Amino acid sequence: STFMKLRILGCSGGIGGRHLRTTSMLVDHDILIDAGTGVADLSLAELATIDHVFITHSHFDHIASLPMMIDSVADMRDKPLRVYASEATIGILRQHIFNWAIWPDFCEISIRQTAAMQYQMIRLGQKIVLGERTITALPAEHTVPALGYQLDSGVASLVFTGDTTVNDVFWPLVNQIPNLRYLIIETAFSNHEKQLAVTSKHLCPSMLGDELAKLSRTVEIYISHLKPGQVELIMGEIEDCAGDYKPRMLQNNQVFEF
Repeated sequence: STFMKLRILGCSGGIGGRHLRTTSMLVDHDILIDAGTGVADLSLAELATIDHVFITHSHFDHIASLPMMIDSVADMRDKPLRVYASEATIGILRQHIFNWAIWPDFCEISIRQTAAMQYQMIRLGQKIVLGERTITALPAEHTVPALGYQLDSGVASLVFTGDTTVNDVFWPLVNQIPNLRYLIIETAFSNHEKQLAVTSKHLCPSMLGDELAKLSRTVEIYISHLKPGQVELIMGEIEDCAGDYKPRMLQNNQVFEF
């Protein structure tokens, strides 16, 4: 079995300088998990090689580069870019982004007899098999319909929560992944902004600590989606609230092989 290689293209809660890019991860050369601003750092050739994009949810920081990317490379490709998302998220993308008013509908634009882009609905718990790689949709709890994803190489698994808040149905599913090695989980706000975290359905360090207490596997934990300008504050509070789990801050351009 071959390893999966995942590279972090962006993992910040915002923008502002070279190191702050919004959520996106490149798996091998052909899969994106979310399509935030980090995608824009890839070359044209790298963009043209991406065949599959898995979207956690429709918020702008997770889809910002998708419209530009398909426009930039549609003529360099000979098959549709496949965009996997929940039925609700596909509906939002159709209605609000690829609607001709904000951006052309690339499902209606044909290059070499096929549409430039195709949506593929993914249901909770559904497994998408791409070669030896299996990507499974996990539940997330956010202000819009949202998913997390399990990436399984056959050797080991990485779970990405996407944007989420307190979510009791998520943990039993994670706890039964026998080859789980990595967990990437968000913590968007500091503890003094807990009310904002609750309202916007994100996590803060005290809530993160409570969530990780539901985890029964020993895994490497990485924190994403930190608010720009509050990175040190939030990581310090995580040390206080969840230090036993040894969570580390996810870094842009970090590479996981599993």
